[in-house]
Amino acid sequence: MNRVSVGVLTTFVVMLIGSGLLAYVYRDPEPVRQATPATATATPTPTTQDSNAHIPLLGGLFGGSATGLAPTTSSNWEGTVARIALRFSLAAFLAGVLAFRFRRGLAFSRRNPYVAQTQILMAVVAGAMMMVVGDSAARAFGIFAAASLVRFRTNIRDPKEITVLLICLAVGLASGVGRWDMAVILTSFAFLTLAVLEFFEPRQVFRTVELSLETKNVAHTNEVLLKVFADHGFTAELCEVNREDEDEPLGKIVYLVEIRPDDRTGELSKEILAADNENIDSIEWDQKESKTYLYK
Repeated sequence: MNRVSVGVLTTFVVMLIGSGLLAYVYRDPEPVRQATPATATATPTPTTQDSNAHIPLLGGLFGGSATGLAPTTSSNWEGTVARIALRFSLAAFLAGVLAFRFRRGLAFSRRNPYVAQTQILMAVVAGAMMMVVGDSAARAFGIFAAASLVRFRTNIRDPKEITVLLICLAVGLASGVGRWDMAVILTSFAFLTLAVLEFFEPRQVFRTVELSLETKNVAHTNEVLLKVFADHGFTAELCEVNREDEDEPLGKIVYLVEIRPDDRTGELSKEILAADNENIDSIEWDQKESKTYLYK
């Protein structure tokens, strides 16, 4: 697990703790038991204790086992908002633990970050849909019917956009059943989650290009290339080396380089030429499909 995944999980932990503190502050007050005066002729009768009296602290913060968390289940609006946010935060954090799990022999940079982001968002939207459904079979069938209308006939580069579409579906469902509080909180939480995920995204996304150079001094040019790669933090794999000789005065070096999306090959070419202008004869860049992602 690298700094990026640790940063994402730490952010979700902060959100989880923050929403948990709010849920604790605005939790429902415990019922006050009033003592009844004892009389000699009174016959002791069994009293019914309030169901909330035996709910553990965590159960009270999350709203017990009720799936249809609604304002009517809490004595104040602040408690309802805090409970919904706490459920979303828990779903995002637990999904993040699974998405950024350690895998032996597979570096984190070799995974497609869009897949991990989508897994986290799917957990959030699933939690929202379950709270919208509650114990209503009619709502469950309605969600199934609405989700069946979604069709994807073109490949989407960023699968997060598919999940955002599902979030919009959940927002519409919540609004349709009168749960405007759920719609507003889901929109706000999804917006915040997307901001967190996309903040760390530039450090995870890269594109693969093939760099081909013809040079009069293969050894010196290769040293220059390695220095440029190290300065920019690129990951490069040597694919081909043809040394210069009497019959062919120009040698050739081919590297498969992983660069960031905002890196410009023209600027990199100028930097390489400036470092070894006397030997380099030509530089060619060729965009390749990335073969390093775990998921395509």
